[in-house]
This record gives sequence, C-alpha cells and structure tokens, in this order.
Amino acid sequence: MEARDKQVLRSLRLELGAEVLVEGLVLQYLYQEGVLTENHVQEIKAQATGLRKTMLLLDILPSRGPKAFDAFLDSLQEFPWVREKLEKAREEAITELPAEIRKLRPKDSVTCQATQLNWRC
Repeated sequence: MEARDKQVLRSLRLELGAEVLVEGLVLQYLYQEGVLTENHVQEIKAQATGLRKTMLLLDILPSRGPKAFDAFLDSLQEFPWVREKLEKAREEAITELPAEIRKLRPKDSVTCQATQLNWRC
C-alpha cells in the first residue's frame, strides 16, 4: 500500500471505526480478492466488538500489498458515504504532495556546471 493511502487510513481511523461494520460484505470481499487470508478473517471475527474488528482490519490492511486500499474502497458498497470520504481524503493527499516536496528543496538551489569540475577518466 502506498504511503499516501496509509496516511489516509490513519487520519480517518476513528471515523472508520465508528461508521464501518466489517463483519459482513467488507471482510468477505477482501478475502475473495486475496487481500485477507482465512486467518485474518478468523482473527477479525474473533474480536469482541465491531469497533475492535474494524481497528484490527485497519491494522492489517497497510501490510497487504498495493491493491489493498482500492479493494477496501470496493468493499464499502454498503457504506458509500465512507467510500466518498476516503476518496476525497486520497485526492487531497495527492494535491498536498507537491507542496510537501517543495518544502524539501533548498530555497537557493545550487547549480554546478560540468566544466567547473575536475573529472579524470
């Protein structure tokens, strides 16, 4: 999973816990798509509350490969408002990325011409 998508899940963690019930379609879809293993499904189902089930899923998803976030979005058919919120947060993360990169560049970039270097072959 991309760092951007991990950040989106982290930033919306509490909201997802309150709004998503993972027990039904969500778990089965993620299992069907190979994002979750049978052991993951059993471990999630064994949790005592819906909140704990969702939190465990959110703990597992980031380590389940590059298609995990998109599969999670697809699994939210019963929760279209949550899917929209995640997609919006993802888009905002994309637009904020260039600004973050600009912060990393020095204000006065130093250019170096090849003729100024003493290269020996």
